[in-house]
Amino acid sequence: MSNGERTLSIIKPDAVERNLSEKIKSIFLKNNLLVLDTKKLHLSKDEAAEFYKVHQSKPFYDQLCNYLSSGPIEVMILEGENAVLKNRELMGATDPKNAKDGTIRKLYGVSIDKNSVHGSDSVDNAKIEINFFFNK
Repeated sequence: MSNGERTLSIIKPDAVERNLSEKIKSIFLKNNLLVLDTKKLHLSKDEAAEFYKVHQSKPFYDQLCNYLSSGPIEVMILEGENAVLKNRELMGATDPKNAKDGTIRKLYGVSIDKNSVHGSDSVDNAKIEINFFFNK
């Protein structure tokens, strides 16, 4: 068992709908991030609201919750050296138009809202987010 850092990755409804899960996973694997566990699920609006509660004061909060609960998602625990940072680099900027070439959001993101993937933004949040999906 490796003792690398762990992070959470979500393949969002727009990418699941377009059958991009395997392509996205292959990007993680090519970049030395192991997929330790994965599950496909469909969140309720309440579950999405709970997951995104750190954003509840933001104007886009409702839209975010509606979107994350709009269709099936695939959640994964990724593990590797500096997994949080590496995953964020692989994802690219939130807005696909500003994402670097070769990043997941540049390749597959549709818009700033439908940007195909989510990744934890810190080691602490990774623990919280992994628990949210995998310790229930």
